[in-house]
Amino acid sequence: MTGDGTWVPSERARARSTFRRAQRRRATLVAGVATAVVLAAVVYVVTTAPGWERAREAFFSPERAWEVLPDVAAGLWLNLRVWVVASVVGLVVGMLLAVVRTSRIAALFPLRMLALVYVDVFRGVPLLLVLLLVGFGLPALRLPWLPVSAAFLGGLSIVVCYTAYLAEIFRAGIESVHPSQVAAARSLGLSRGQAVRRVVLPQAVRNVAAPVASMLVSLQKDSGLISILGAVDAIRAAQIATTGDYNFTPYVVAGVLFLLVSIPLTRLVDAWSARQGWRRELHGVAGAGVVR
Repeated sequence: MTGDGTWVPSERARARSTFRRAQRRRATLVAGVATAVVLAAVVYVVTTAPGWERAREAFFSPERAWEVLPDVAAGLWLNLRVWVVASVVGLVVGMLLAVVRTSRIAALFPLRMLALVYVDVFRGVPLLLVLLLVGFGLPALRLPWLPVSAAFLGGLSIVVCYTAYLAEIFRAGIESVHPSQVAAARSLGLSRGQAVRRVVLPQAVRNVAAPVASMLVSLQKDSGLISILGAVDAIRAAQIATTGDYNFTPYVVAGVLFLLVSIPLTRLVDAWSARQGWRRELHGVAGAGVVR
């Protein structure tokens, strides 16, 4: 500390900072070299394979990719719409199921049992099987008010399955809130319902926001499964474009488009999770920084 009150790091602190910067530079250099070596090895193995020229033409044709891009992109727009609708419905219904399952009101016992059965069944049945059962079973009922489009039935199947997963995540979040929070809210004059809405649920949602966001990213990828019911999404459009010439470049285009959506979402979720989790815990600690 200087005479005017300005803090100056000690010689040992400056030496420690210099050492850490050198460590980071060395680690970055080693990581870069290792990555370059691995990529070079992969490129060498792939490009020297006997069938590389044929595989390159069948999977990585630039002309074919540019030709099918508009149709595959239009199909991806359907995937994104299904994802948004399924996410909203899944979040709302999943939260309601979690509230019902954690309720201790005796009159809600039948609903608790139904919610328990629903969650157990649809967490245990593969999504692909649910798609087949819903996609071919519901139209067989010939209900005049039920839409039978492949996009609707596929989205309904995804909602049914992911709602069960989201309900369990929200239930874990609700049960992570200490009972003393409810007791404190009741002591202030809030009813049990008000305590749940204003005290428990906000904390529960904050506690499980990261896993919920990760689940929604997975839902975005699984929206491509609606293609098995005939919906012309990105995967189905790629399949149609592949028919006849057996050039599989459209599938690669569809995969790249999905990655352009899922990778930024995944990175945003990771960054947000880090900010809300480990960094948030250290935020109030004096002198807390990067721990190694």
